Amino acid sequence: AVQVQESGGGPVQAGGSLRLSCVVHSYTWCEYDMTWYRQGPGNEREFVSEIDTDGLTTYADSVKGRFTLSQDNAKNTFYLQMNSLKPEDTGLYYCKVEGIAPPACRGFNGWGQGTQVTVSS
Repeated sequence: AVQVQESGGGPVQAGGSLRLSCVVHSYTWCEYDMTWYRQGPGNEREFVSEIDTDGLTTYADSVKGRFTLSQDNAKNTFYLQMNSLKPEDTGLYYCKVEGIAPPACRGFNGWGQGTQVTVSS
């Protein structure tokens, strides 16, 4: 079983920064693909960024150049550094992990409960 916990959200003024964390708790050590999603008020959940087990990152066009995704394998933690925040970045940010390696980790997937980011103008 995998448990995922996000933190680091909060209120911030436009132009400010926040760093979100996504910690993966599991009794088994695994390598994960990790994806950040967000859901703004009245909007559907949307893709923000992802990182695979090779460290390759992908970003939504709306956050490119402002957000940076990284990982600390020793801590089983992923970070989303968010700079130059805009009011439209407001939303509940979720992380999802998918176990990739070793093969026994396939199916070790999980979602966190989300952390709220509120950007005021």
